[in-house]
Amino acid sequence: MIRLKGMTWKHERGIAPLLAATAAFGEQRPGVTIEWEARSLHDFEQYPLELLAGAYDLIMIDHPHLGEAADRGLLVPLDGLLPEAYLREQERGSVGLSYASYAWAGRQWALAADAAAQVGAYREDLLSEAGLQPPKTWADVTRLAAELPEGRRIAMPLVPVHAFASFYTLCSQLGGGAFWQDGAALPLETGEGALALLQELMPLLHPDSAGSDPIAMSERMARTDDIAYVPLIYGYVNYARDGFAPHPIRFADIPASGDAPSGSMIGGVGLAISSRCRYPELAAAFAEMTVSPEFQRTTYFHSGGQPGHRSAWLDAEVNRQSRGFFVNTLRTLDHGAMRPRFNGFVAFQERAGVLIREFLLRGSGSRKELVERLNAMALASYRARG
Repeated sequence: MIRLKGMTWKHERGIAPLLAATAAFGEQRPGVTIEWEARSLHDFEQYPLELLAGAYDLIMIDHPHLGEAADRGLLVPLDGLLPEAYLREQERGSVGLSYASYAWAGRQWALAADAAAQVGAYREDLLSEAGLQPPKTWADVTRLAAELPEGRRIAMPLVPVHAFASFYTLCSQLGGGAFWQDGAALPLETGEGALALLQELMPLLHPDSAGSDPIAMSERMARTDDIAYVPLIYGYVNYARDGFAPHPIRFADIPASGDAPSGSMIGGVGLAISSRCRYPELAAAFAEMTVSPEFQRTTYFHSGGQPGHRSAWLDAEVNRQSRGFFVNTLRTLDHGAMRPRFNGFVAFQERAGVLIREFLLRGSGSRKELVERLNAMALASYRARG
């Protein structure tokens, strides 16, 4: 019996589809078993990839880790293990930049098993009873907050990494260009504009926003009636499905500042193989099956997963069972923004998120000084890479 170990994150979306894939793979390869472990969302986002690569064969990873992974030889490039035709099909089936986000230095380091970005979320029942519609623009968001009945609020997850995500999304939407990549600075006007918009929203937000990540906020939204709308949150399709929580959540495009819901900081998860894996060909065969179009739009989704392949996002039955989660947010993902991936960016993101969150909670301070500080930190991290 060959045993592989895998690591993912602790949520039905993270673990359940991989257990189903393992069962299906075991039918194809009776002599192979994969044991999966799961970490909290915070650990998944921040835990050093070097430690994971030393302990696991298969790893669900966040794409900003790629620069470090490639520099330190932590992962096996998949373009040496999987057929070229398969990889080209994955590229054509990408949701927005999901596939490209796992390419680095001319190699493909992971497959987009799960696709995500910041999207909008709302309780259709709460908005309907108040005669309101989900916002299309940021001006609509402030109007909605003012028109909600007593006891109903808007909200946003603002633990540090998600305060960073919302800031990054707004900078990408307002500025429309790349920043913090290849040493490029964030334009002061863009950064100050994003901070100004977040400061405008802060007094309108549910008080739990400051300590919530997307899972905690989705749980509160689905189990109580005090959060009616969230303009920026990583969507979890599970909450749109019947029976997962007492109140289903609907998901929509993020508010726009122009013609399109652009700039959303893409997330999602890539399935990668550790360089310490003794059976990389078997691990690659598992990844190939798990991220194949047919598996993604059937077993992967039906087992609680949020597929990464475009065929699943466009599938009529998948959307019927998820209240249109995929088709109603696809435009946001197709216009999404990819973070830098240089070695050192993850540490910068963590420090930057703390500063952004503290600035927003403080309610005052120089926006210009904060943007300048973030630029200096990003440039120092970029220059120190490797």
